[in-house]
Amino acid sequence: MEQLKRMALFATVVDKGSMVAAADALGMTASAVSQQIRRLEESTQLSLLHRTTRRLTLTEAGAQLYQSCRQIVELAEQAEQRLAELRDAPVGELRIAAPVGFSGHLVTSALAPLLLAHPQLSLRLFFQDEQIDLVEQRIDLAIRVGSQEDSSLVARHVGDWPMLLCAAPSYLARCARIDGPEHLSGLDWLSLGHERGGQLTLHGPGGALQRLRVEGRVVCNNILSVREFTLAGMGVSLQPEPEVRDLLARGELLVLLPQWQPSGIGVYLVTPRRDAQPAKVRYAIEALRRALGASSLGLPYKGVKTPMEARSAR
Repeated sequence: MEQLKRMALFATVVDKGSMVAAADALGMTASAVSQQIRRLEESTQLSLLHRTTRRLTLTEAGAQLYQSCRQIVELAEQAEQRLAELRDAPVGELRIAAPVGFSGHLVTSALAPLLLAHPQLSLRLFFQDEQIDLVEQRIDLAIRVGSQEDSSLVARHVGDWPMLLCAAPSYLARCARIDGPEHLSGLDWLSLGHERGGQLTLHGPGGALQRLRVEGRVVCNNILSVREFTLAGMGVSLQPEPEVRDLLARGELLVLLPQWQPSGIGVYLVTPRRDAQPAKVRYAIEALRRALGASSLGLPYKGVKTPMEARSAR
């Protein structure tokens, strides 16, 4: 490393025409510059400069070495410029991982303006519900839901999304009237995860709490598949409100027992580290924070029909 520094210093001496001028440019004393040039000559066992009282001229060996040293300096300057671009402007490839449920308009609407504003930025998205190793896969940023227990990662809380008990009108038309949580256990449940059975906690009026054991008739490891089975009238499922807001507004899904709320889910933006983030990651965090955080502030039931209202409208 010291030899590389001496080679860069040698190129500066040649460019500036004297050791005094090079010393001024580098913030060194002329004697320190002369000492480093002497050590470079000692290590190469060649004379690199002809020194006179009026000027410096290159020897044959010095001329050859200068060309290589100039290339080293130029490569270092280019590397510094590229690093400055990464630090100061969104450039390069941005790699983001997210659960498949985020493959809809929320992420697109957040990141499309960023891509339009910065033509030198490219995007690679990894949608999968199984957690990906951020370091191994060189992921810059991940969207994750639920509790974050990996202390080696940095998780930024974006917001809490309401979860809704949802079913299609066609399924509810086949069911008996559902007036309270006690009627839920006998329904056909469409579950996200790997286990068929699970516990459902509902928060009711006046702080009431109801815990139910539900058995999944259909179990999927993909929220989009669960949603499609729900739309097909196969049963009841838990759905993140921001992801089904349009379906609820159109009446394709209905909310069961809106006065009984399932526990919400936390949404997080996760990075391998907090400090020294390149600009592409900082800009993406801000864009996703606005989009996903704003989604958690929506009014879940405004304009959304419940099963009773849907029946009354017929």
